Formats: sequence, C-alpha cells, structure tokens
Amino acid sequence: MSRVTLAQWRMLAAVVEHGGFARAAEAIHKSPSTLNHAVHKLEEQLGVQVLEPVGRQVRLTEAGEMLLRRAHQLLESAEALEDVAGRLAAGLEAEVVLAVDQIFPSGALAQALNRFSAAFPYVRVQLHETVLNGGIEMLYDGRADLTLTGLAAQGFLGDPLVQVRFIAVAHPDHALHALGRELDLRDLLRHRQMVVRDSAQRQSMDAGWLKAEQRWTVSHLETSIDMVRRGLAFAWLPETRIQAELERGVLVPLPLAAGGNREVSIQMIYRDRDRAGPATHAMAEALKAAVSEQCTA
Repeated sequence: MSRVTLAQWRMLAAVVEHGGFARAAEAIHKSPSTLNHAVHKLEEQLGVQVLEPVGRQVRLTEAGEMLLRRAHQLLESAEALEDVAGRLAAGLEAEVVLAVDQIFPSGALAQALNRFSAAFPYVRVQLHETVLNGGIEMLYDGRADLTLTGLAAQGFLGDPLVQVRFIAVAHPDHALHALGRELDLRDLLRHRQMVVRDSAQRQSMDAGWLKAEQRWTVSHLETSIDMVRRGLAFAWLPETRIQAELERGVLVPLPLAAGGNREVSIQMIYRDRDRAGPATHAMAEALKAAVSEQCTA
C-alpha cells in the first residue's frame, strides 16, 4: 500500500500553487494546521524534505520539484479514472464496436473517429473493415454496435448515409485503353479483373460483374486499388477512394457503352438503437456530421 495518499499530494500542490499554507488553506477550504500536518507527514513518510521556507513563504526543494512533477501526473490519472467511473455509472460504454464496409469514404471515417475521440477520450473503439456480407454477419451475431453497409439487413432498419459510385477503371497504359474505342462487356472477358473477397465467414456473396476469364480475388480494397494502379488488372472501384488517382490520370475510366458506373447506398444500422449507450449514439452523430461535411459534393 502507498504510504502517501492522493489527498496529501493535492494539499502539497495547493501550498506550492498559492505560495503558502494560509492562502492554500483559504483556496481549498482547509485549515492551515491541516495542510501543515499533511505536508510534514508526507515528508516524514518519504524521508525527503519537499518544502523549504523563504521569508514568510515556502518553496519546493529540488527533490520536491521532481516529486511534485510526478505527483501531478498521478493526480491527473486519478481524476481521469474518476471521470471514467462516473461516465460508466451513468451508462457510458467502455467500448464501441464499428463494422464499416471498406467502400465507405476513408476521409469521413477518420474525421468521425477524431471527433468522437475528442469527446470520449477513454472509450475504446474497435473498427472492423468489412466487405459485402461481413458487416451484416457481425450485426446478426451481435458483435457490432454500429454497422455501415451497402447491403440490406433483414429485420433491421438503417439510416442512409452516403451514395458511393463505383467506376470501371484501369491504368492508362492498359490494353483495354489501347483499343481506342467504346467498349462493351465482351471486351472485358479476356482481361484480368480485380475483385475483393466477401469478409463474411458463413454466407459470403458475389457482387457486380464477375465474368472475366482471369480474376484475382484479394481481401482488402487497398490491395485491389494498388494492383489496378500498377496496370495489372481492371476493376470497378469506389470513386471516393480513387479520386486522387483519377485527378492525376494514374487511373482512367474505361469507355464502356453501358455499365461503367454503378452506385451503392451506404446505410448505418444500430445493433439495438433503443439500448445503445451515449457513446454509440455519439459515434453515429459523428459519422453523420463527417459525411455531411466531407461528402456533400
């Protein structure tokens, strides 16, 4: 057990901050004798002199400065702990679990998480980056407090967040662009296509056009983007994740007569809206605000 209490450290800090026992006693509503006894008891317990008189005032010794600096960290940690305990007692969750489809705009996600963390610094966030049915599976299993998905979830109602447009693209030097004409889906058959694997463990699904004779299946959207950027394949990719490549001409939309673009509506689904705690609701509001600010265009 610690020989010195937090109360003693607080009283020492008050004496130093206010320059003496009398002023500190008035500020924290204690008697000067109580403060004097607490500080001398602290020195006796530690075997170190922490204060020395300077006229009618006192100041920290060199050892006292080092100890009080460490004590401030201890006091701040104790205050934070009490704050967390109070929030938990009021129903605040210790953790929020998010299942977010990889096609969700990364800038909006980062902004939402940053805003949430500023308001709830001690609530942990578990972020699962899912594909297709992966988020729905977590929702059904009760493993996600909030799910952002482009698929409908049977038995759940979602809040629409943002429309994500997929564009068929390839590197400007890709053989499909070398044809120099309008393309149809038959032109794609003989070229390699990149697709992202459904992250669901039990009921995976396919989505979009998947008829290319050559197909590479990867687990993460960023891998697909990187492969297409290197000229190794073509793919339908979310516009929000390749905007920089489109602007620089590193990726160029394929001139398809039809089917070059498709849109997916991302919705946010609560595991249980009525039972969700304040942190989960705050996360939902942060996501909505970030989408409104980042994805208006």
